Amino acid sequence: MRDWYPGIELGTVSSIREHIEIIEGVGGPKARIIGHNIRVVDVVMSHITFGISVDQMVEDWPTITHADIYAALAYYYDNREVIDAWMRADQEYVERMMREAGPSRLEEIRKRRSDEKESASAKA
Repeated sequence: MRDWYPGIELGTVSSIREHIEIIEGVGGPKARIIGHNIRVVDVVMSHITFGISVDQMVEDWPTITHADIYAALAYYYDNREVIDAWMRADQEYVERMMREAGPSRLEEIRKRRSDEKESASAKA
């Protein structure tokens, strides 16, 4: 047998395990790039939702590699239902917290100014 790729053995390889780890998070387990606080969800949102290229993500996050990004995307597609559920749960949590917190001080000021403008326009 010819040795086409010295040092590489034949068989199944899972590169994802070299790049992605599951950690315990506040809301349950989270998949992230090993050694970084960049979650698979962050990569998915950047690339799929916002259209940011893999090259741009590597430039924006210089401590990760193209392989890290592609492993995160592969992990997402292998576990799409679970990760989509995590993303929905995160979004629901944010929306609930925003409702419970009520309007911010800035939102209150904007509302008051808008009401004052409408009132002034109605009088004119």
